[in-house]
Amino acid sequence: MVGGSNNPGAAQYNDTTFTKIFVGGLAWETQRDTMKRYFEQFGEIIEAVVITDKNTGRSKDAAMRACQNPSPTIDGRRANCNLASLGAQKTHAPTPQ
Repeated sequence: MVGGSNNPGAAQYNDTTFTKIFVGGLAWETQRDTMKRYFEQFGEIIEAVVITDKNTGRSKDAAMRACQNPSPTIDGRRANCNLASLGAQKTHAPTPQ
């Protein structure tokens, strides 16, 4: 979802750093119009998208589920997993004192 009323310059440069939000934990039956109506109370909504499962048509929250394990092992190597909006989050082992 992208709102533009508080930062009109962001839309001009396609910078969604402070205008695009992820909404997790939606009800299965949530439709984009319902979500858009809710968020319009905070300002102009340029676009509202509900990601749905192509087989069931229900909304899904795959990104959050994918990051439940922040250090998955993929092809024998430990990886880091977090939401892209949070940036790279490296975990460091405690330094012995």
